[in-house]
Amino acid sequence: MPRPVTLFTGQWADLPLEDLARKARSFGFDGLELACWGDHFDVRRAVAETGYCAAIRDTLERHELCVHAISSHLVGQAVCDRIDDRHRAILPPHVWGDGDPVGVNRRAAAEMMETARAARRLGVAVVCGFTGSSIWPLLYSFPPVPPEWIEEGFREFAERWNPILDVFAECGVRFALEVHAGEIAYDTVTAARALDAIGRRDEFGFNFDPSHLHWQGVDPVAFIRAFPDRIYHVHVKDAATTLDGSSGILGSHLPFGDPRRGWDFRSPGRGAIDFEAVIRALNQIGYGGPLSVEWEDSGMDREHGAAEAAGFVRTLDFPPARRAFDAAFGREA
Repeated sequence: MPRPVTLFTGQWADLPLEDLARKARSFGFDGLELACWGDHFDVRRAVAETGYCAAIRDTLERHELCVHAISSHLVGQAVCDRIDDRHRAILPPHVWGDGDPVGVNRRAAAEMMETARAARRLGVAVVCGFTGSSIWPLLYSFPPVPPEWIEEGFREFAERWNPILDVFAECGVRFALEVHAGEIAYDTVTAARALDAIGRRDEFGFNFDPSHLHWQGVDPVAFIRAFPDRIYHVHVKDAATTLDGSSGILGSHLPFGDPRRGWDFRSPGRGAIDFEAVIRALNQIGYGGPLSVEWEDSGMDREHGAAEAAGFVRTLDFPPARRAFDAAFGREA
């Protein structure tokens, strides 16, 4: 069976779920990865209202769509971040509250626990998202950063996320961190360190998204091979470096879509990521979950891009070999 091709709804949260489901099916997708914002999936309603999850599934089924994961990037970000006024724009009012940073961190953690319960109610086994990070602002070590500050950042991550992961364990749900700038893990080295910090517990793994690795110069295939048992979900998103000698890889404080940036996202197949190598690596580790398009391309109409991406991923995917190609010559399969 080919892997299901799904669409992450985070970049489409301005549309009602009913409208997006109709569009996604017409684009050629098999399902949706539901964002926990907009009206696509409401964590509190999922936990409190008996019929809410059944209604969500009914909506998807009417459009012949499946769901394998939900995503809580925005609330997850506030668990470990040092909270400031930027977070008000991404958090639901009940998590932001009065904006007191300690309270926001605690309410975000409580909401992530509820998200595990909501995922169980919906019948999905993976929640994708972010963790936030208190030490991301210390990325460049000047003024010099004491090593113990970094150690404390990973300890704080473990202290805040282990109780959340306890609830995930109770619910039979896994959390898949999207390894990404601004998170406790943003490359292979920090991903390994994050796993060690939480005792490599099974509830914590990764939402593999090659776009966030590529622009940093991190090999996406090497990442898959480093964590063969921790790839719990996959995003298909492309990126391209556009260094012209005047801007750097850090983005130069320029918005996405600005042609002066040193890198930017691209519609799948239109950037520089070797997706065939990615598929081969996913086959080698036995990943059979969805390939979820996270569509971001500031230079392309999103409906055109989403439809094109669905076709690209469907053509891209292929099953692993079941026997050696030269088995007929005496080699065992």
